[in-house]
Amino acid sequence: MAPGDLITRPGQVQYGGLLLGAGTPYRWRGITGWEDLPALDSGTVARADAHGALPGRLLAQARTIGLDGLIIRAPRATVGAVVGALNAGTVPVEDERPLVAWLDDRGPLLAYARATRRAIPATLGYRLGTITGGALEFVATDPRRYELTERAASATLPMSEPGLSWPLSWPLPFGDPGSTGALSAMNVGDAETHLIVEFRGPVTRPSLTSLATGDAVEYDMPLAVGDVLAVDTLAGTVTLNGTASRIYTATSRSVPEQTFTLAPGITNLIFRAAPGSNDPTASATVRYRSAYW
Repeated sequence: MAPGDLITRPGQVQYGGLLLGAGTPYRWRGITGWEDLPALDSGTVARADAHGALPGRLLAQARTIGLDGLIIRAPRATVGAVVGALNAGTVPVEDERPLVAWLDDRGPLLAYARATRRAIPATLGYRLGTITGGALEFVATDPRRYELTERAASATLPMSEPGLSWPLSWPLPFGDPGSTGALSAMNVGDAETHLIVEFRGPVTRPSLTSLATGDAVEYDMPLAVGDVLAVDTLAGTVTLNGTASRIYTATSRSVPEQTFTLAPGITNLIFRAAPGSNDPTASATVRYRSAYW
């Protein structure tokens, strides 16, 4: 199930496979923590010899999201089943699930969270088919919110242009333009976002470099035809063909994976490899979602 595939209109929230809000038996009056800036840990320290302080990094804490004023409505004969479905959809789990909220004309946004609190009052409402005063709480360890659609951009290794073909004819046949190894990624949000980089062989010592910062991820290993080296910069992992870790192959010029991010706006990147590694079928692909605070 894709994140948000059950959502059809504003006023709905989807957690995993559970749909809440407009058009469902589960209505809510308010959502907290969704549009708020998450709590921040500040590295700011007081100046020892002057007024004020030295500004430090601001790092966001986990985002806590609450659905307040939960109202459950169902026929009396089925209200137990409806409450049971809500309970089953909000049990404690080890891995975070997609949490998608669509509030207004900006469209739905995605976070990854776990249900951490559920309050369903056991009152006479069960006999009437209307239960009021409920609440749900979710905690997202990554406080950023993301667009639903994943973006992707790819490049192949630089290749020279073929030049003129002889004998000359008109118009002059310069041939197809050569590859530059460059690709651009646009983050339309207002927060830095992590990405997944996929290097596909055949290639030796593949690297991807940001032209804006000079930061690079580079791995001193050969990839054969069909091999895929995946770099997950959020998880900080480097895996070959989905299983074997190859993080130890990072070169001395490679930055820590979790620091390799896309700033808001356009980021220009270049794909390179070891000298002599120039197979035109080798490629680098970046996959990411624009991120918002």
